[in-house]
Amino acid sequence: MLNDIISHYWKSPQNKISIKWADIRYWEENGLCWDSLEVFIKLEWDKIIDWWFEGNTSIITTACASLFWESIIWKNINEILELWYSYMKDLLWEDVSPRRKNASVLWLLATRNAIHEFLKDWKVDNFDDITNI
Repeated sequence: MLNDIISHYWKSPQNKISIKWADIRYWEENGLCWDSLEVFIKLEWDKIIDWWFEGNTSIITTACASLFWESIIWKNINEILELWYSYMKDLLWEDVSPRRKNASVLWLLATRNAIHEFLKDWKVDNFDDITNI
């Protein structure tokens, strides 16, 4: 089942495009596998009304970022700051391998750090903040 979900979202990521009119932009990389992506977030009243990404991403990163996009539209940005790896696990219906865990949440790390920068709260999350809960 996991392979079917990953395959579907990797082959047709509807939101893998660069946007110039985003309210928030943030670039992040995964030093373990060298994936990198930039997220583009459009806000309305502190709610995410659209989310895009662009970058050099693996199959798992692309698929998870595309799946994530569908689940966060109209969420308040503070809700995103409360999401952890378990959120991705719930979306996928099972765990990814420990080796691919960071790749599966690169989008979340980038999005949380984009929000921190937007809020000017001086916080910067890392993979341990998201995966070791």
